[in-house]
Amino acid sequence: MGKRDNDWKERLGMVYSTNPDFKYETDDATGEDTLPAERQKLRVSVEKHGHGGKTVTIVHGFSGSDEDIKELARSLKTFCGTGGAVKDGEILIQGDLKEKIINRLRDSGYKDTK
Repeated sequence: MGKRDNDWKERLGMVYSTNPDFKYETDDATGEDTLPAERQKLRVSVEKHGHGGKTVTIVHGFSGSDEDIKELARSLKTFCGTGGAVKDGEILIQGDLKEKIINRLRDSGYKDTK
């Protein structure tokens, strides 16, 4: 017996309809559209409070999909040679690397970066 194609898990929030013409629509959109780099308004800051006493550089203001912010975070972590994460729409990079990150973002096309 082959694997059945049940999509009931994707319809858990659906209310039953007796309408024979009813078509169930799923939200196949994978987040919002990402603005081009030159239209992004990124802000870079350094914080120590709330991170276990460690200094982190935070990039916020990114407008786009989760995949794109994760890709940007990955490239910044690789460039800086340090760790980091994406949390609540912000990129957290370990260490005080504000100027290095600003320069990298501007070189990558993010012109409105402070």
